[in-house]
This record gives sequence, C-alpha cells and structure tokens, in this order.
Amino acid sequence: MGAGPGDPGLVTQRGLDRLAEADVVVADRLVPQALLRELRPGVRVIDVSKVPRGAFVPQERINQILVAEAHAGHRVVRLKGGDSFVFGRGMEEVQACRAAGLPVEVVPGISSAIAVPELAGVPVTHRGLTQGFTVVSAHLPPDDPGSTVDWSGVARSRTTIVLLMAVQTLPEVTAALLAHGMDPATAAVSVENGGTDQQRILRGRLDDIAAVAATHGLRAPAITVVGQVAAFADATQLTHA
Repeated sequence: MGAGPGDPGLVTQRGLDRLAEADVVVADRLVPQALLRELRPGVRVIDVSKVPRGAFVPQERINQILVAEAHAGHRVVRLKGGDSFVFGRGMEEVQACRAAGLPVEVVPGISSAIAVPELAGVPVTHRGLTQGFTVVSAHLPPDDPGSTVDWSGVARSRTTIVLLMAVQTLPEVTAALLAHGMDPATAAVSVENGGTDQQRILRGRLDDIAAVAATHGLRAPAITVVGQVAAFADATQLTHA
C-alpha cells in the first residue's frame, strides 16, 4: 500500500479500508505517523525503516517478514511512503510474496514525484512550457559505475526534471546537467518534507540550487524540480527566493 507524500489526508479510501482490516503493518519511516496512531488496538507495527546512508533493514529481510507474517495467518499491510512502485521496491515484495504462494493486493498511493511539487505550487507540466516530465532517482552520482541514468539524454529532453533522493548528489547532478548543455538560468526548486507541516521550499537556478540547498541545510526527504515550471513555486511558502 502506498501511503502518499506525507499528509494522512492524501491516503486513498481503499488504503484506509485495508489498514482497518490489518493484523500487522510493516511500515517505512516516511509513512504518515497519524495513520499508525489510528490503527485499531492490538495491531502490531513492524518498523523496517531505511535511513539514508544510515541504519536500514535489508530488502531480503523485509521480504522474509512479509512472508512469515502472512504464513502465520495474519493480514499484513506493507505501508510505504508515496507510491510503492516508484523507487519503492514494491514489485520486489509482490514477487517474493507470490513466489511463496501468497495472495497480494496492490493499493496505489499518490506519488511524491508529482504531489510534492504540486503542493509547493509547481506543476510538472504546463501548456506552452513543457509537454512532459522526467522522474529520476539520483541516489547515485552521475559518475558512479552503478548509475544507469543517461544524464545527457535527461539534459536534452526538454522536459521538467524531477529529482528524487538527490540531497547528497545535487552538486554532481546539476554539474552534469550543465555539462550536457542545459541553460544555467533554468529555474530550480527544492522541496523538503513535502506534504507535511514541516514543508520547506528553496528556490534558485540550475547553476546555484545546490549551493542554495547547502547554505540552507536541505535534508532528506526532499525533491528537486528543474525546469521552467519551477518558477511557479509558491512565493508565500518560500524559505529562499
């Protein structure tokens, strides 16, 4: 089940129904805590958080927990932030459960890739400005051997670029986009803790958004949007303009 971008009010009705039926909830660290506080008495919550560059529960162990709890006769909800299939390893968990002979239902969530920019006043598409958007996981810098992103293609795409997991790699990513020919003056915005009461918006340009983020101590979870639409960022929420 996808829990959406942080605001418990943005969880789907089907998701709420499944939580009401759960015996066990296996939860990530970015799920709305209000949802866990509202579970019926006796529901067990298993924390399988992954902290960026810190402590984490290995994916294989999470798969084992899901299978074991279901085989024990429990109705299990795997609760993940955003949408489970957008950089959420949701399909890996579905495959593990199905391989163990377990029935699985997928409950989509609102993806932070679209919702967080929107909550900051930024549309990922806009008539006359852009006809598409590209969502990229930037947890690896462009020169990392494990990176499979074609940054040259991203830079040439003429679409809005939505960067997830890019807090640490933002200097390298923006440098790569500039090196591949993007206009340094392209609008950019970083949104921290989108969809929560801690939401913070930092606005800049492609050539300085990494410096702005560093100066203001941008922390995960955060999403950075690069493109003309970033100029729409809600001025009433801005930490830095």
